Amino acid sequence: MAIEVSAITEWTFFNEIPIPEDVTNLLVPGEQAFRAFKTFRDSAIFTDRRLIVRDSQGISGKKVEIYSLPYTSINMWSSENAGKLLDFNAEIELWTKAGHIKIKVGKGCDVRAIDMLIANYVVG
Repeated sequence: MAIEVSAITEWTFFNEIPIPEDVTNLLVPGEQAFRAFKTFRDSAIFTDRRLIVRDSQGISGKKVEIYSLPYTSINMWSSENAGKLLDFNAEIELWTKAGHIKIKVGKGCDVRAIDMLIANYVVG
């Protein structure tokens, strides 16, 4: 039985950023954060166990919704680099136990490095 994820089927990573200091409050004992990316309203953090996407909401941004995608739930993924003229974003698609998730990857991110990051944790 698949869980409905239509509200989170698309995220955009704009550029790599330092790992936010307050992310340690979200980690379980022994979990380590490795890379972080700026998203439309907050950040996405790759740890050695999962992808955490934080989504600040409201005018003040004090309400934060957190999505946690364990690598063990990823069944398959694909990556596509950006084209030349009018195709500015690369994409990563994840097929998970929860559904299909699309990540648009901006010019400030290396889509192949993100692909390898996922591969290291899903396959490695």
